[in-house]
Amino acid sequence: MTQSIDQLHLLILNVGLAIHNADWNWQYVSSPFARLYYVTEGTAQIILPTGSQKLSPDHLYLIPSFTPHSYLCNSHFTHYYLHIYEDHQSESSILEDFNFPIEIPATDLALPLIKRLCQINPTMQLPKSNPISYDNNPTLIQNIIKNKQRTFWSKVESQGILYQLMALFLKEAKPKIEVSDDRIQKILSYIRKNIYKPINIDSLAEMSCLSKDHFIRLFKKEVNITPLQYINQEKIKKAQLILITDNMPIKNIAYLLAYEDHSYFNRLFKKLTEVTPQQYREMYLK
Repeated sequence: MTQSIDQLHLLILNVGLAIHNADWNWQYVSSPFARLYYVTEGTAQIILPTGSQKLSPDHLYLIPSFTPHSYLCNSHFTHYYLHIYEDHQSESSILEDFNFPIEIPATDLALPLIKRLCQINPTMQLPKSNPISYDNNPTLIQNIIKNKQRTFWSKVESQGILYQLMALFLKEAKPKIEVSDDRIQKILSYIRKNIYKPINIDSLAEMSCLSKDHFIRLFKKEVNITPLQYINQEKIKKAQLILITDNMPIKNIAYLLAYEDHSYFNRLFKKLTEVTPQQYREMYLK
C-alpha cells in the first residue's frame, strides 16, 4: 500500500501530564480519536478486546480510535497523554489503514518531544481525567475548533512533533489490507478518494479491465470481502465520524455518502455497528 505524507491530516485534541494514585479506573471507553501514552512512573493496565496490556515506564502506547477498552490502576501512576483526531474530510485514513503495535519502547527523543508539545499547547490539557468529561460531541467539536485557532507557528511545530511520534509506530505498522494485485490497489485508492460519490461495481470492473464476475472474484481474493461490502464498510466508517463531529441530520449524511434511500442507510448502519445512526449519535451527546 503506497502512502503519501500528504494523506496525513492529524489534529491534536488534548495533550498533558496526568498523575494518578489508584484513581485511573474507567470502564468501557471507546472514542473517535486515537490515544498515545508515554508512561513515566508506576504501572497500570488497559483491557482491550485482544486482552490485557500492561503499561510500563519508558514505553509508548497507542490505542486506535473506536477501540473499546477499560483502564485499571491500583497504585501511583504518571503518564503523558496525547489525543489524536484524523479529519473525516480526508480522502484516506492513515490511522484506519494500518494495524499499529500497541506498545513500543520509547526513544531518547520521545520524552523531550512530548514535553515540548505540552509546553507549546498549555490550553490543551484535560481539566478532568474522566472520559465522560471530554469524550462527547460538544467537547470534541470545541477541541477541534481550538486546535484550528492556534497560532500558525505552534501548528507547524506541533504537527512536526506529532509526525515524529507517529513515525515511531509507523515503523512497526502493517497495512490492514495487503494487496498484491496493482489493479485492486488502484480500485481501493479510487474508492477512498470517491467515498462521498456513488460507486458502481460495473465501472470499477471496467477500470480494472476485467469482466464484472472476474473483478468481484479477484477483489474478494485480495481483500477477503466483496467490492460492495468494502464500499459500504468504508462509507459507514465515514458516517460514524460525521455523526459525532457534525450536527447534520442523519438523512443528509446518507445523501452526502451517496445513499439515495436513507432507510437503507439506517438498516446498513445498524447491520455493521449493531446500533442505529441516531443511537450511535446519542452515545456521544452527553
